[in-house]
Amino acid sequence: MDHGEEIARSTWNPRLGILGGLSILGTTGIVVPYSCSAWIDSIRRGVDVARAAGRRHVAGCTGSTSEKVAVAEHGLPEDALLDMGDFAGAVLKYLRRHPVERLTVAGGFAKLSKLAAGHLDLHSSRSQVDKVYLADLARRGGADEELAAAVAAANTGLETVQLCAARGVPLGDLVAAAARDMALGVLRGAPVAVDVICIDRAGTIVGRAASRGPRDV
Repeated sequence: MDHGEEIARSTWNPRLGILGGLSILGTTGIVVPYSCSAWIDSIRRGVDVARAAGRRHVAGCTGSTSEKVAVAEHGLPEDALLDMGDFAGAVLKYLRRHPVERLTVAGGFAKLSKLAAGHLDLHSSRSQVDKVYLADLARRGGADEELAAAVAAANTGLETVQLCAARGVPLGDLVAAAARDMALGVLRGAPVAVDVICIDRAGTIVGRAASRGPRDV
């Protein structure tokens, strides 16, 4: 195939250690949908490739927009990017056994609010944004009862952070910090420092938590 190497760069192949061309899936013409187990396995292989390449910093991102933000913030190469999707638990549990020095978790505010609340599967069918939890976080950040009630009644997760930002309450940072601490809890003392970036749909950073490791907990 002409331009195979160029086309391969736009696939997941470099993250899985397949370099210089395209992998061939089969000759039947039948494409099997990507299963959860296959996605999780690709995360594990991504960690393996990053470690083999000597990467000391990787990023687990929920989607392409958050991935671009992580690259812009940290200048990470292709083989340091993990296509985490909704499987935050898969990334954290594998890194617990196969640590890398630093992990950046980047994703949409709503998804990372689920991680902050203790969910390791961020898919909408398996976990929901807990706006009562977000209202409690907002109170801890200085929100009065009127604002906390508005957060609890908001239509979307992103609306909660917008309401708080307008009143000077750093809900995005509070969610990022809670998500980071939840991640460190799952890592159970593994030598991995974690930082978190929360974004909106346009890729604007709406919350972040600085890198923290097991010795800082």
